[in-house]
Formats: sequence, structure tokens, C-alpha cells
Amino acid sequence: MSATADGLLGTAGFRRVTDWAAPGKARARAAEIIAGQRSGGGEVLRNPHRDQEWAQSVVRAPRLLNAVRDLIGPDVAVENTFGVVKWPGRPFEVPWHQDGINDRLELDPLRSVAAWLALTDADAASGCLHVVPGSHRGGYLPYAVEAVTGAARGRALGVHVTDGAPVEPVPVRAGSGLLMDTRLVHSSPSNLGTGARVGLNIRFVAPGGVRMRDGSDPSLAPISGTGW
Repeated sequence: MSATADGLLGTAGFRRVTDWAAPGKARARAAEIIAGQRSGGGEVLRNPHRDQEWAQSVVRAPRLLNAVRDLIGPDVAVENTFGVVKWPGRPFEVPWHQDGINDRLELDPLRSVAAWLALTDADAASGCLHVVPGSHRGGYLPYAVEAVTGAARGRALGVHVTDGAPVEPVPVRAGSGLLMDTRLVHSSPSNLGTGARVGLNIRFVAPGGVRMRDGSDPSLAPISGTGW
């Protein structure tokens, strides 16, 4: 298998990033988010890095940003962020999918990386990420819009995972997370725990890392380097 297929994160296609924030600080951020979403039962925060101080701080967390720079170089921008509050006992299953492709864009897996960050502890009960190690080596897969679920997040794009695929749950404590190849197939189940589970997904890109499929211009927020 070629180095291009292996990508930036090796044969597994993901690695942990530890302590991008102190666990107590991450949980305090989560408590603020939970309080703000509780009255309306909100589950989704779309692109909070554009207008919310907490998210602007998170995407620039030094330990996180250094790990991203080590992978895609000194010039780094945020293409998208997506925050999720999974309330306990409320159905919110995210289907198998890949972060780097949709009807609007395709990310170059050698010039981009996805991050999933835990603001609360994410374990098997509360709906931690499940990944298929090595699935990125198959490239981007055909995807389809899931059936109507009524979920507040809308209808997600999903890919097919064959029976017997080597699924691995990846529990993460608050203040840590995962860096993932943008082709890595992953999902998360509903929260069956006792408290809200809060996570933030980030798509980081280097110059030339975004190919727009719909003819629009990418909306990038540069956070590092001078190549923008």
C-alpha cells in the first residue's frame, strides 16, 4: 500500500491528541455550552469558531495546533467546525461517514486533517467515537443521505461498512481527542450515560487542501502561518 494511501496518520488513520486543554477547563467550557443549550434542547452548534470565543480559543489551543502543524505544515486554516451536545437518553446516532467529502467539497487528505475533541468525558456509555482502523486506505467512498430520522442535526451523509469490519471504540477524556485522516470511516452511538456528552469536530486545512465540488469559494479562517 502506498504512502499516499496510508496518508498523514499511518496505517491506522488516527491518533490521540492528549491534553489540548486541562480536563477541568474543558469540562467548564462544556458546562457553559450545556447551560446555553438546555432551555431549547439544542444539539448542534454549526461553525462556532466563527462567532463564539470558546471555539475560537479551542481551535488555537497550542498543543492541538502544534500537532496539526506537524501533519500539514505551518499554514493552517479552519474550514469547518461542528459542535454536538448528546443529551442522555435521547436518540442521536451519527452514522458511519468520512469527514472530508460531501456534495460541496472534497478535502485533500495530504493537506488536511480532522480533529474530534472531547469537552466532556466520552466513553462507551456516553457515545464515544467508533472508528474502522485503516479504512482511510480505501479512499473516499460512495455516500448517501440517511433516511429521515427527525434528528436536529439534519440528515447526515453515510457510507456502508461491511459486516465484520474491525470496529474500534475510542474513549476519550475531557480535554483530549483524536486526529483523523479525512477519509477515516467513523461513527458514534447515542448517549446512554447520565450526563450530556459534548464534542467539537474541526476540519483543518493547508493551502490547496480544499477542492470545491459545487463551484463556490471555500470559507476559511486562517489561524497559523503566512501562506494565506
